[in-house]
Amino acid sequence: MLVKKYQTATAEEAVKIVKSGDHVHFSSVASAPQSLINALIERGRRGELRDVTIHHLHTEGPAPYAAKEFEGIFQHDAFFVGANVRAAVQSGYADYIPVFLGETQRLYREGYLPCDVCMLQVCPPDEHGFVSMGTSVDATLAAVENAKTVIAVINPNVPRSFGDALIHMDMIDIFVEDGTPLEPGHFSAPDEIETAIGKNCAALIEDGACLQMGIGSIPNAVLSQLGNHKNLGIHTEMFADGVLPLVEKGVINGSNKTTDMGKIVATFLLGSQKVYDFIDNNPEVLMMDVGYTNDPFIISKNEKVTAINSALQIDLTGQVCADSIGTKHYSGVGGQIDFVYGASRSKGGKAIIAMPSVTNKGVSKIAPTLLNGAGVVTSRFHVHWVVTEYGAVNLYGKSMQQRAKLLTSIAHPDHREELDKAAFERFGPHFHYIKKH
Repeated sequence: MLVKKYQTATAEEAVKIVKSGDHVHFSSVASAPQSLINALIERGRRGELRDVTIHHLHTEGPAPYAAKEFEGIFQHDAFFVGANVRAAVQSGYADYIPVFLGETQRLYREGYLPCDVCMLQVCPPDEHGFVSMGTSVDATLAAVENAKTVIAVINPNVPRSFGDALIHMDMIDIFVEDGTPLEPGHFSAPDEIETAIGKNCAALIEDGACLQMGIGSIPNAVLSQLGNHKNLGIHTEMFADGVLPLVEKGVINGSNKTTDMGKIVATFLLGSQKVYDFIDNNPEVLMMDVGYTNDPFIISKNEKVTAINSALQIDLTGQVCADSIGTKHYSGVGGQIDFVYGASRSKGGKAIIAMPSVTNKGVSKIAPTLLNGAGVVTSRFHVHWVVTEYGAVNLYGKSMQQRAKLLTSIAHPDHREELDKAAFERFGPHFHYIKKH
């Protein structure tokens, strides 16, 4: 039976539903509803709104609501600090809610945060009245379920993805039409250091492994080294272009997965148009609720889960800071702990923290202690493998002094003497007698 033609409003008409004091959720990453955001901003400029709180995960594209000029009008309290809001958060004009990525949906479902209005993008409806959230399920599905009002931008550029991404039109209150392309991800080709890190990580990945990896050039460097592997699977929070050649080659086929065998599972995406085209009408890909993709107990049901995440700094005991530089928030906890713990529980699993040995300014990322005010994301109790361009070491089951030895061995050579001295001062003269293994 054909679905009746839906009634549409303009973006300007749709956002009139927002009232002062409301909490508004935006769909995230590539699928931020820019037409609605722009219309909401105009209402703020006209002085029609006060104290509207904005929630979302990372978004690509402009985020003007976080700017100083909207102080008192829009309050940015997001679940991740992306590049488009970083300066505003660090200056105090915007803020960040620390939360495990897998638990962001609980904030809505369990009532920790209200959701007055949810704004998202979907593909055009099919003959049964279902639309797809395309590249952004994450916590947006929970927002749709709990919002007082749901505004959906029907955009033909949103791919029709499967899994939890499919929702019925009856869940939507207001429809807006817009054909703006989704935001693409721009990733530079891996440099020499990132390629070396990729090789060191790839050496730890076994045939039949189930992979999770984040965003950026290091994950792409790892994927580029896996062309001769066999029967890899994907259960991750996101993936990008580096996965596609391995799917085409048959390296990634999901045949060894225990849950969702043969399927690529993710909760949001950011990549080129090739990625968005790849998931369109593709039953091989399941875009799932973040409470599913990032549940450590679901993750661990697959064998050989290999999770690759990054860090801003690691101290000599293995404490990992991944969300701040000192007291300045740089990103968020994301799904690092979800997957570190999930991979650690998996039979044959490996949790890997991969990073260059030094910053762009030559400062060692392996440090005697974390910077003052830095947050611990992965604790010294959770950490397992650490990889730099100089090698890979496993800290699990190692003493504090052994950890210091191991981490110093994969630090940049220019900083090893300094780290060795700091460890000696911390642990005493017996440190020099400690063996790494």
